[in-house]
Amino acid sequence: MGHREDLLAGAKRCLYERGYARTTARDIVAASGTNLASIGYHFGSKEALLNVAMMEAIEEWGNEIERALTSSSDADADPVRRFELTWTRVIESYSAHRQLWAATVEVATQAEHIPEIRAFLAEALQQGRLGLAALFQNVDATQDEKLARTVGSFYQALMSGVIVQWLIDPERAPSGADLAEALRIIVGSVQAAEVGSNKRD
Repeated sequence: MGHREDLLAGAKRCLYERGYARTTARDIVAASGTNLASIGYHFGSKEALLNVAMMEAIEEWGNEIERALTSSSDADADPVRRFELTWTRVIESYSAHRQLWAATVEVATQAEHIPEIRAFLAEALQQGRLGLAALFQNVDATQDEKLARTVGSFYQALMSGVIVQWLIDPERAPSGADLAEALRIIVGSVQAAEVGSNKRD
């Protein structure tokens, strides 16, 4: 690898181990085996380097989620069981790649102050919505983008919430089975309410 690639690899390592706000230029130099002048030459500043490293980390996050969601076929399972198995794999990936998930959450907190990261995240969120809709519900965005965005937004909200719970309190964060049971309860409540409404009509 050249100095640019070494710097990016070192910066990502620092993001995972120290976080965005606590990483110094000297940390990156130590992790990459390069020198301070290389940062200015290739990226202009430590912040610019960290921003590029964060965007690469976000792409890795997306790839990891896709692997977790497509790692095995549950086509024969009923929808709720398929939901449970999928979320079990996603949660397992949190444990296997904790540093990646923690860095990704920190990236989101920096977006308010870094316009290029915010724009990148906004586009990544949109692509993530459409991808999650396809993976979880087989909704094709080319056929119905509004439906894909709506369904994908639900799964994205669920995913973000589970990540935060798991990072802060993994012992009490929900499992795939917990999420599936919650889904059964919610769907049952909605169906019961619809039946009651139909009887009144």
